[in-house]
Amino acid sequence: MSVDRGKAVAATANVRFVLVNTSHPGNIGSAARAIRTMGFTRLDLVAPQVFPHPEAYALAAGANDVLELARRSANLNEAIADCSLVLGATARSRGVALDELTPRAAAVRALDAASAGRQVALVFGNERAGLSNDEIKLCHAAVHIPSDPAFSSLNLAQAVQVIAYELRVAVLAGDPSGPAHGEHEPATAAQLEGFFDHLATTLDDIDFHKGRSARTILRRLRRLFLRAQPDPHEVRVLRGILADVQRSARLARDD
Repeated sequence: MSVDRGKAVAATANVRFVLVNTSHPGNIGSAARAIRTMGFTRLDLVAPQVFPHPEAYALAAGANDVLELARRSANLNEAIADCSLVLGATARSRGVALDELTPRAAAVRALDAASAGRQVALVFGNERAGLSNDEIKLCHAAVHIPSDPAFSSLNLAQAVQVIAYELRVAVLAGDPSGPAHGEHEPATAAQLEGFFDHLATTLDDIDFHKGRSARTILRRLRRLFLRAQPDPHEVRVLRGILADVQRSARLARDD
């Protein structure tokens, strides 16, 4: 494989670090410093409890450009709507079935996607509770930092630094091995969530569950489709099938 570091460096513009419901402004500043030292500048803040704040700028240690350009969103759905790869940092699976990646594997996957022109989000939860089940559900894979089980507590900025560092190592290694731009453009998070909502409604319309756990079935189907990485056209075809199923169900009920 030929090394093209320039392409890898350019791909960093497609990577964003997303902090969800951050409690302490100092952690926002420390996270900004962490990503800036590794060559990244895109920071998204989902419903931060306190921001802007002088403490954030103090702990950013000069990474003021990252804070000033930080985009704010009301919820995680909004922050990742245009992303086709969403990786959530979490210390545990919390009952949500997702592929689990090491920071190194996550970095390679993220850089492959970013180099193909796709938007990538690396998501970090609240300092106290981490990502909720509903937030993890929106991610395509989980990233687990293999800290010492006897003392596994990392603060938010430390977790951001670890993953940003692994991404930096991947960038410096050069050209990723992922697909060429345009070969396969997976659906965005917003397109997939629209499909999952449509799927859930359709299964209810045809009384598919029949007393079985709807949550378990939908979780397994979500994992299946996330693994398949359908493109936008494929999602439209799938939703067309669901719409026909719903029409047939309505006709059967009317008869």
